[in-house]
Formats: sequence, structure tokens, C-alpha cells
Amino acid sequence: MSGKFKRILYGGDYNPNQWGKEIWKEDMRIFRDARINSATINVFSWAKLQPSEEEFYFDELDEVVEMLSAEGYDIVMATSTAALPAWMFRKYPEVARTDYQGRHHKFGQRHNACPNSPVYQKYASVLVEKLAQRYGGNSHVTCWHINNEYGGECYCENCEKAFRVWLKKKYGTIEALNKAWNLEFWGHTVYEWDEIVLPNALGDGMEDGVNTAFAGLSVDYRRFISDSILENFKMERDIIRRYDKDAVITTNLMGTYKGLDYFKWAKEMDIVSWDNYPSFNTPWSYIAMSHDLMRGLKGEPFMLMEQTPSQQNWQAYNSLKRPGQMRAQSYQTIAHGADTIQFFQLRRSVGGCEKFHGAVIAHVGTENTRVFREVKQLGEELERLSALTPGSANEAEVGIIFDWDNYWALEYTSGPTVDLTYVDQIHRYYKYFYDKNIAVDMIPFDGDFSKYKVIAAPVLYMVKDGMKEALEAFVKNGGVLVTTYMSGIVGESDNVYLGGYPGPLKDMTGIWAEEIDALAPEQSNEVVFADGSRNTCSIVCDIMHPETAEVIASYGKDFYAGTPAVTKNQYGSGSTYYIGTCMEEDGIARILDLAVSDAGVTPVISSSTGLEVTCRKAEGCSYYFVMNFRDNAQEIPSEFVGYTDVLTGETVKAGSQMEKFDVKIIQVNR
Repeated sequence: MSGKFKRILYGGDYNPNQWGKEIWKEDMRIFRDARINSATINVFSWAKLQPSEEEFYFDELDEVVEMLSAEGYDIVMATSTAALPAWMFRKYPEVARTDYQGRHHKFGQRHNACPNSPVYQKYASVLVEKLAQRYGGNSHVTCWHINNEYGGECYCENCEKAFRVWLKKKYGTIEALNKAWNLEFWGHTVYEWDEIVLPNALGDGMEDGVNTAFAGLSVDYRRFISDSILENFKMERDIIRRYDKDAVITTNLMGTYKGLDYFKWAKEMDIVSWDNYPSFNTPWSYIAMSHDLMRGLKGEPFMLMEQTPSQQNWQAYNSLKRPGQMRAQSYQTIAHGADTIQFFQLRRSVGGCEKFHGAVIAHVGTENTRVFREVKQLGEELERLSALTPGSANEAEVGIIFDWDNYWALEYTSGPTVDLTYVDQIHRYYKYFYDKNIAVDMIPFDGDFSKYKVIAAPVLYMVKDGMKEALEAFVKNGGVLVTTYMSGIVGESDNVYLGGYPGPLKDMTGIWAEEIDALAPEQSNEVVFADGSRNTCSIVCDIMHPETAEVIASYGKDFYAGTPAVTKNQYGSGSTYYIGTCMEEDGIARILDLAVSDAGVTPVISSSTGLEVTCRKAEGCSYYFVMNFRDNAQEIPSEFVGYTDVLTGETVKAGSQMEKFDVKIIQVNR
């Protein structure tokens, strides 16, 4: 089994153009010592490459490419289109974005182009074609990195006109659009396409930018912006492909970033790449979930395009990574599907807002730093690992549905509570499987459900066409579905399914919910199980009636005390668990224990352990990544005693302890 690259790419963003050439040679010496073998270049160079409308300058980039090629690097060539040059704003101000408040921007920042600007598209195309013509034949250019961290929105006249065209294609008639958005509400009926205005602070978007008067309109605008920016990516990709038939083409995503439908994007990418920047207190389970989501976008290994070797600069509290943390975090990334480890940045900048962002070479300018020593250690280990793990697969019996339409729609909903946020709810369920070392795939709503024994679909608020039928088939054929409060509420245009909640999921769940109580932060209720044990619940409580479902637990307080809180319904050969309230961690675990047992799901290893254990499978063997992210030492599971740690070549001994941030990779032949 092989990956997209011949080795694990180890390197990151490199900006030699910010330095004199006397520094370049020293950089190469230091990077060579760290076993760095790749560099991402040309990310923000448009202004240098094209200093005026008619003038292009590639001499310096040629020298950089020649230098890296001579060093045997895998070059990740960026297209520089994420930040426009000043001359373009001065001459063509319409290329700039207009923000949510209706303010048209001037030159500055990055991601600063209107995605629907013909001028931007014209000049981006010209630049990318020149780059592809010039470097597409270089065998060292093994990957093209289009733009950078796509994101943001625009509310200009270009976008308003393009949105109307997009809507006409989607709905066909103005009558269908009025029905989809329920524009009879507040007398908002429109009779001409040109009467449609954008849902910003000047229209039907609320001033805070979080809420909206018409969620159908605002969700459609989210879809439209995601599609518009994707068209820019595809435009550049198609130009590159004309000149380079072999190189991998990607752009760096951002985990659970809300703005773009990454499942849709992944279909257009050769490989998914992403930037991992957890905070000092981000749970390791959340980081693992983000990796699994990135792997799940294509169901394939991915690239880690950026992480910091030491500290970020843009968060509220930019703590240093503790000794061993960067290495352990890198191996967690590989464990969950990465075939590259890349940093931002290779040399620390002297100025600008990222001058304190960590780098392989710090401001001291030498290799005599703790961070460099850790980077070098990891580089030496990855050289040995390059022949083993790339292209190997993560396999899972559990799928968790992650859907950007649901993400947008749930958080646009006016009620029942502001505390119900999509990613947090998904993570509550993911964490159970993480803690149990049960492998998980993050899957789209239209994925292949037949591969899984359990599917978890928390807060499946929006049930789109085909979802009901796919989930019913999964359960009827013996699968176990776990879903929750705020599921099955609306269709694709955010109009409520009539006949009681959870709408199209009622037959599968065997219940109907009459009301949804919202609990303020200072309020709570209790879930009471048959054995009398209790679990605190919060945020929302479905007041529901069982029809064919068995009651697993009931509420303990308020006027609905004694009514069902958690149910199980047999449906065909499988079953559906419906959790009607937001329980604490041990309550969720109790229900998921039942679901996992019903389905016969097995963890990665049978032993109970505080270590994270993740498995990647290759032909004839499995690689078990064993990592300690706890504050105290953990004993290595007995399953691995007698096997070899491929990082050290040592045999694992019974009773051996792993300290915090220790990592072992155990090869087990099959």
C-alpha cells in the first residue's frame, strides 16, 4: 500500500524572499541537520511576482526552486492567490470584499478578494498559468498548494448578482424560492429575482452576524459562498493540471471551520491537507476528532500542511509546547491518517503579525534551541517511518455524521437556546469513543453507512432528501443508530417537518416529542435510570411520548418528571437509541455502552487503558500508535508485550511505564 508521496513529507512554509541570500545557505545546512525534506514556498508572493499589471518577475523564485531541487526537496508550490497586490486594489477597487456590515474594503489583510470578481479571476488565472508553465515540469514540484486557508464571506454587488443566478439554477421559479424560504412570514414575498438581497446586517441578517430572520435564505447564502470560493479553487486546479499531469493538487483546510462545506470541497481535491492549531487547553480528543474529520473527507490519508513547532501567536494565550508535546502531537496526527508533518514556519519572521509565531529556526538564528533539537529528533524518526506507514489505512466500525448544512442551520436557529452549538455536540459523542479507544470515521450524510455497526448522529437537526431512507436501511439491516434532541426538525430549506418531532425519524425512533424545554446555565434536570442511578442533564429536554420505543431512563424533576428521557426502539434487525437531553459525560457513556454492546463493536485493543491507542493497517501488518497524553505515567497494555517499538527497535517489556508525551509504534504482523 502506498500513499500520494514517496516518503513522509517533513518541512513546512519557507519564505526565503524575506531574507538576504546569505541566509539561504545557512538555512539549508540547518534544515539538512533536521532531516527536513520538503518546503512550501510562494504562499504570499503575488506582489513580488507581479509588481504591476503588465510586469512579471520570477528570477528570485527560480533561484529558490533551483536551490531546493538541488537539495532533493519535495517542493509544495503555492499559487500566491490568497493576498492581492496593492496595484490591483488601486486600479480595480471592485476586487475587494464587502463585509457583513456593508463596508467595502481597501487594500490590506489577506483572503481579501471577492470570489465572484471577474477581475480577480482574470488576474489569478494569468498568474497561475505562468507558474504552471514555468514549474509544472519540475519533478521536485510534487504538490501544488492553491491559495491558502480559503475562508470568509463577501456581500458586494458582484456576489448579490451571482447569488441570484445561483438561486435561479437551484429553485427554477420564484414561486419555489418563496415557498422554500417561507417568505409569507413577515410579508417578505418577492416577485422578481432582482428583489432578492443578501442576508447581511443591511438585509435579513441580524446585527450580531449570528442570527437571521430567514434561516433558509442565510443557509443558502452559506452554500453559495462555499460554492463560489470552490469555483476559484477549481479554476486554478484546472489550469495547473493542463501543465502538470502528475503532481498532487490541494489547498489547506482548517478542521471544523464553519465557513466551507469541506465534504463538497474534498471531492475536488487530490488529497486533503489541513492546518492544526489547538489552543493550550484544547482536549486531545478534540484534536483527534479534527484529524478523523479531515481523513473522513475523502476516506484517505491526508496532509498536515501546518502546525507550529512551539507556540502560536494569534490566540489569547500562546503557551509554549512542553518538551515532547510537539513530537507526541505529530504522532497523533500520523496515527489518525496523516502522511506528512509540516510546520508554519521554517524560519521565524522579523516583522508583521506572525513574528512571534513559532518556527524551526527561531530569532536566535541557530540550531542551538530546545525546539530545534525536538524537530531534529522527529525528523530522524520519520526518515525510518517513511518506508512503513504512508498509504496505510484507518479502519472503523463506528461512523459519526458531520454535516455542514446542519452546522449552519442549527446555529442559525432562533431558539430554543444559544448554548446548543454543533461542533461541541458532536465532540461530546466522539469523546466517548476516543476514551474507549474505539476507532471512528467522521462521515458525510450521504456516505456508505453499510461499512459501520454503529452510526451516531447527534443534533441531526436538518434531515435532507435521502437521509431518512439511508438511515432506515442501515437500521433495518442490523445497524445501531444513536441520535438525539434537536434531530429531524427541519428539511433542506429550514422549514419544520409537521406531525411532531423528530419528523422523518419518528418511525425509527419510535417516539414523538411534543415540546422542547430550554434550560438556562443555572438550571438543570436529572435523568433517572431503572436501577435508580441519576445523571445531571442540561441545555435542552425533549418532552416525549413513546410509541413503539422502550424507555431506558426518565426525567427526575419538573412537571415532566417520570416521562421518557432516553429510549430504545427495535426497527427491523437493528435498533435506534434516542437521547432526549444533554447529559453529562457518564450518562452519555452509559447509553453508548449499550449501543456498542448491541452492535458488537470492538475497541482497538481489549485492555482498558488511559493511553490513546490508534491503529493504521498496511498489507500484512498493523501499526499501533500508543501515546500518553495524561499527566501521570501509564502502564503499557499487555497486548504489546514482546513486540518491537519501531521508533527505538526495543522490545516492549511487561509492566513498563509510559510517561507523559511518550510514544511507541508497535508493528504487529498479520
